[in-house]
Amino acid sequence: MPKEQPLASACLTRRHLLGWVAATGAAIGAGLPRVAVAQPSGFADHVLWYRGPAREWVEALPVGNGRIGAMVFGTVARERLQLNEDTFWAGGPYNPVNPLARENLDRVRHLLFAGEYAAAEALADETLMARPLIQAPYQCIGNLLIDLHGEGAMPEAYVRTLDIDSALASVDYELAGARWRREVVACPESQIIAVRLSTDNPAGLTARLSFASEAPGTALTAAEGRLCMTGRNNDFAGIAGALRFAADMAVEQQGGAQVADADGVTVRGAREVVLKIAMATSYRGPQDVSGDPEAATRATLDAVAGIGFDAIARRTAEAHQRLFRRVTLDLGRTPSADLPTDQRIRESASRDDPALAALYFQYGRYLLISSSRPGTQPANLQGIWNDSNSPPWGSKYTININTEMNYWPVQPTNLPECAEPLFAMLRELAHTGARTAHEMYGARGWVAHHNTDLWRASAPIDGAQWGLWPLGGAWLSLYLWEHYEYAPDRAFLAEAYPVLAGAAQFFLDTLQQGPEGYLVTNPSLSPENPHPFGATLVWGPAMDTQILRDLFTATAQACRLLGEDAAFAAALDAAKAALPPMRTGAQGQLQEWPLDWDADAPEPDHRHVSHLYALYPSHQISPHRTPELARAAQRSLELRGDLATGWAIAWRINLWARLRDGNRAHAILRLLLDPSRTYPNMFDAHPPFQIDGNFGGTSGIAEMLLQDEGLADGENASPALHLLPALPDAWPDGRVTGLRVRGGGTIGLEWRGGMLASAELHATHDLARRVRYQGAEAEIRLAAGGRLVLRPEDFVQAAR
Repeated sequence: MPKEQPLASACLTRRHLLGWVAATGAAIGAGLPRVAVAQPSGFADHVLWYRGPAREWVEALPVGNGRIGAMVFGTVARERLQLNEDTFWAGGPYNPVNPLARENLDRVRHLLFAGEYAAAEALADETLMARPLIQAPYQCIGNLLIDLHGEGAMPEAYVRTLDIDSALASVDYELAGARWRREVVACPESQIIAVRLSTDNPAGLTARLSFASEAPGTALTAAEGRLCMTGRNNDFAGIAGALRFAADMAVEQQGGAQVADADGVTVRGAREVVLKIAMATSYRGPQDVSGDPEAATRATLDAVAGIGFDAIARRTAEAHQRLFRRVTLDLGRTPSADLPTDQRIRESASRDDPALAALYFQYGRYLLISSSRPGTQPANLQGIWNDSNSPPWGSKYTININTEMNYWPVQPTNLPECAEPLFAMLRELAHTGARTAHEMYGARGWVAHHNTDLWRASAPIDGAQWGLWPLGGAWLSLYLWEHYEYAPDRAFLAEAYPVLAGAAQFFLDTLQQGPEGYLVTNPSLSPENPHPFGATLVWGPAMDTQILRDLFTATAQACRLLGEDAAFAAALDAAKAALPPMRTGAQGQLQEWPLDWDADAPEPDHRHVSHLYALYPSHQISPHRTPELARAAQRSLELRGDLATGWAIAWRINLWARLRDGNRAHAILRLLLDPSRTYPNMFDAHPPFQIDGNFGGTSGIAEMLLQDEGLADGENASPALHLLPALPDAWPDGRVTGLRVRGGGTIGLEWRGGMLASAELHATHDLARRVRYQGAEAEIRLAAGGRLVLRPEDFVQAAR
């Protein structure tokens, strides 16, 4: 665990400012030269820091409490906090199922089995796709603008930071002989964003405070000590906006005077100003928009009246550190770690900087904690940070990989609470998805396709070539089983079981007998990759079969553990046995489609590697259990290439780690850290920004250090824990603590000279595991609360 320290020492202090060296007094601002300063003493390796303000959104620094968030720009003359609230989406409740779908479904199936792929896709576009064909986009509440100095202000010793251990963003500079400081936190317990402005200027500070928004119907109400903005959400595709919102701010100051007018509040001569911002919408659930946002924000601000910034920052740090400090990672340090963060990213391809990988790992955990907490919405394509009412891909939940990738780090990096919003969404999706299953397919259970939104729409969108993929909900539901694997809890499994069972039931009702007699999905596709026959739609793509094998296995296991319907479990076992096997094609690759079409696919370097789901995140393919399939998966990766979009590069890191090739995984990690795929604020660049690459990168680093096999199939009755399975040469010495293991426990690893020095396990449940290191094994048994240290000599060579 990191050393406990007072809150003040985790942040920049005024004492630090005295030691900073400014090489020039040039102005800092848009288009102006940056001030060169030495790194302040006291910075830790969990701090992102910069010598100048953000010139664009992907340079601003994110804070969030899971539900509300802000991007902090740090501009000297005018500070901008771009604001988000996680339920502020366009539209309102709606049912997008196409009324023509059910009567045309069998025609589409017949055309696909007959090899008439383009005709099937054209018919599906006309009759099966959702109405409207798009889903609701995530929206931006607006901006808080803080005007502090006149244009052309010329600061010295400017430093902007984000401490991801204390969850505090700050800006420090000297101007006109005085020191100025801004601090921003998003407090999960107080449910506010708090800002402190302070100076030692004898005249105090003057600040003009205002809100700005592009949301419809926006109105401002200002009074002494208070500024409130209200409005509503946008319509989309004929769906009327049904939400109201409020952004309410309390303005508290020490000294000076305050004046309110129609457009904002002006503070004059204050030594310190504290702003407390509450945000809410009228959203209460996918079918309920009856909330009172103004009453909610008033109550929130009333509850924090009289509480100072230090106390709010302390609450924020304590709530954050309860999660964040569970895992530590040290991969070594070079002089590059002392450079500003944006410079480290720019030079990542040419400098040895293992601490940058460790920072990226922890930054992903910071972003997950900040965008997905119990009681909030799940992290969407941009987490919670979005400055547009028409963001890329709607900033929705894309559930053919991207939302799943968001939650890859949850269990291994010890953040299980962060999965609760995903589980809540699954319960809601199971409800709307049951309607879609019945109305579109005439099936029991529930289904969700490749996207969903705040309203939990589950019909296929965007066009058949992308959206007619019925496995999105099935894949997501496996996170319930994974949660149980890591912390066996019968009560949790009982609550999760209806979602799992409903997802499986849908496929028992809809699987079709294919040309070879196997049970296959139809219609479907291999996400978003066209095959050689002028279409994307197909029957029985490999990824579908792989996901269903996991779903049927997990649901049947849950049936038996809970003593539920034995006949249902037997039906799942039978269906699993009737699924087609994974196959190797003529190129030596793992086949993506039911027939060997890979060599003729029009996009051989496609970003998606959907057919490698069985290697990662699943455990169906393993170098030591299924070496032939592992070689085929490796060949597929070689043919696909390493360079792709940000999130797709992140997936490749995890896949090469599973293949036990640490140096290849590390080379791809360096591609991810390159400025073409990582923005200056360390957001992932698809491009544009998508947060899944951050989370996939965090997961990939964890996979390089520890791999924990799940129950991939009934044949894998004794899953193993693999220590340092893909340790690259670039990280010869290091240490990690707090990673979670299945069955209930955590592990810490230390290595020197590229070799394991020790592994320390702590059991939270009775734990019996098989542990592997470099082909040798150790069997361990620990009672709940027990501790065990393993050293290399404790492992014996495993029988082949």
